[in-house]
Amino acid sequence: MDVTSTAIDVRDVHKRFGDTRALDGMNFTVRPGHITGFVGPNGAGKSTTLRVILGLDAPDRGTALVNGRPYRSLRTPLTHLGALLDASAVQPGRTARHHLLWLAHSQGLGTAAVDEALRRVGLTDVARKRAGGFSLGMRQRLGIAAALLGDPPVLMLDEPFNGLDPEGFQWMRGFLASLAERGRAVLVSSHLMSELQDCADHVIVVGRGKVVADVGVRELLDSVSRGRVTLRTSARHEAMTALARAGATVSSTDRDTLGVTGLSAEDVVALLTAQLVPFSEVAAHRASLEEAYLELTRDAVQYRGVVGGEVGR
Repeated sequence: MDVTSTAIDVRDVHKRFGDTRALDGMNFTVRPGHITGFVGPNGAGKSTTLRVILGLDAPDRGTALVNGRPYRSLRTPLTHLGALLDASAVQPGRTARHHLLWLAHSQGLGTAAVDEALRRVGLTDVARKRAGGFSLGMRQRLGIAAALLGDPPVLMLDEPFNGLDPEGFQWMRGFLASLAERGRAVLVSSHLMSELQDCADHVIVVGRGKVVADVGVRELLDSVSRGRVTLRTSARHEAMTALARAGATVSSTDRDTLGVTGLSAEDVVALLTAQLVPFSEVAAHRASLEEAYLELTRDAVQYRGVVGGEVGR
């Protein structure tokens, strides 16, 4: 199959469950050759969107297509899109190999596909052990093996990092990168922003059933960083005066640390050096994906916990 023509295409999808509006015009496309992060607060509509794509929930309006077709219309869907939604969705009495064999049989695939999927996720040595005895991380790998059975050009993984140990995290990052390098379209839903920042090149941020941002990760981080500079100096007053006169906006974060906007790190160094103002550190601020996510979803959080005895606002 030509992977360059494949994608997930979600267009104006609406979905209600009783009085609850789960999706309110969801729109996005997952492109081949990219790892796309899919993030949002609890209740934002992520799980419902994934279920609509797989035909598990029917939209009230709009379309969700895989390769230009509804997933439920595909005769051998695992050869078009492989998905992991729930790593615990496995009969505990079955061995890992038998679990994959019955899935493969439903798609007209042979045992070679099963053995290759087990090899790719590192479960060959435990293939004949019952899944009920697997750790969460091992079940995650088994779920990914199921998604790989048909060697699909599109993969959709929900919280694939859950339960993994440090070696597993490293393996997952390399695994996802290898899929994208081979031209696969990969959609990864996760709450682990640090992991997505390390592997995703695009991110779709959702809140209250619609897309809040659909942007490249680097572009998003640059926009949130906003040219901020962190300055450490023992001459706090002199530095603030010099920077303000140069047109910068300066804020104090602690006794010897200032936040500067309006000047680049290089300009700050040149200015303070020329005016003989001592400093120990000047660093351009680099926002994290978590910081960007929190800023984007500040008004879209549906469920807030209690902070300091009061409900967070």
